[in-house]
Amino acid sequence: MPTINCLNKKIEKVRLKMYEAYANSVEYTELVKISQELDDLLNQLDRLNASNN
Repeated sequence: MPTINCLNKKIEKVRLKMYEAYANSVEYTELVKISQELDDLLNQLDRLNASNN
C-alpha cells in the first residue's frame, strides 16, 4: 500500500491533470475518467488515514 506522502503527490498530479483537461475543454468522458481516478486516490488516502488512527 502506498504511503501517505506518495498518495498526496499522486493526488496533486491528477488534480492538476484534471484542471488542465478542463481548461483545454477535453471531452466530458475524459474529464469523468480523470475525476474517477482522483476519487479513487482520495478514497485510498482516506482509508490509509483511518487505518493509522
